[in-house]
Amino acid sequence: MAEQLVYIDGNFVPRSKASVSVFDHGFLYGDGVFEGIRAYNGYVFKLKEHIDRLYASAHTIMLNIPMTKEELSKAVVETLKKNSLKDAYVRLIVTRGEGDLGLDPRKCKKPSVIIIAGSIALLPKEVCEKGIRTIISWVRRDPVDGTSHEVKSLNYLNSILAKLDANAYNADEAILLTPNGYVCEGTAENIFLVKNGEILTPPTYTGALPGITRQVIIEIAEKNGFKIREKLITVHELLNADEIFFTGTGAEIIPVVEVNGRTIGDGKPGKITRLIREEFQKYTADPSNGVPIL
Repeated sequence: MAEQLVYIDGNFVPRSKASVSVFDHGFLYGDGVFEGIRAYNGYVFKLKEHIDRLYASAHTIMLNIPMTKEELSKAVVETLKKNSLKDAYVRLIVTRGEGDLGLDPRKCKKPSVIIIAGSIALLPKEVCEKGIRTIISWVRRDPVDGTSHEVKSLNYLNSILAKLDANAYNADEAILLTPNGYVCEGTAENIFLVKNGEILTPPTYTGALPGITRQVIIEIAEKNGFKIREKLITVHELLNADEIFFTGTGAEIIPVVEVNGRTIGDGKPGKITRLIREEFQKYTADPSNGVPIL
């Protein structure tokens, strides 16, 4: 099997030789932004939306991406082609670039663009099929008046601490609350609840990421006639939900069947969750929702 090729600043480098400077501020300080993107059956899913969000994140932190959106989109497709991938997970990273050991971004000469195309499995497939066990982490989502939750930055310490918490309790995933104690999201996923046939999800102003998959699920739910709304969700409402599921580019759709030892519903993926998952698979299979890898 040919060695995986990684795009680094216009060049394709074998995985074994792919590297960035130890003085890159993305490495030293988590100073940079990223996107996770999926390719399904030869099409890059929602590429424009991901590229737009990457540039918005970069603009917020005053990071000038040294490529146009069109050039970067072509680079993503080319990376998939170079690796002969039709179904893949793409990690697109832009760092502040090489600087010195000080914090000042002005010392960084030029941002670096890195594209990795491969696969991702957050959890074993069989675990996702039957539903996962979760805990409510002691780690709270960062307050929205601090670092912007809408920026997909390279600093994921908040989520990593929550994931460590889940690991300590032998759970599959953690749920984070807002500083005020409302349900926010998973470590890298948006969260949805079903109660009495209605689908609920926390509003993004709570600190939840405005996920691209999240928006697709909202569209799918509305198209299928479900009542769906954003609302502040309490822990009590979470524990008494009929169904819970996570969504995300990496996660896709993952049913949740347990929270803090409490069984959700009948302990199996619910009817609405299964339907949403099936409709999502149809949606991702539609070529009109992606960019072809030609």
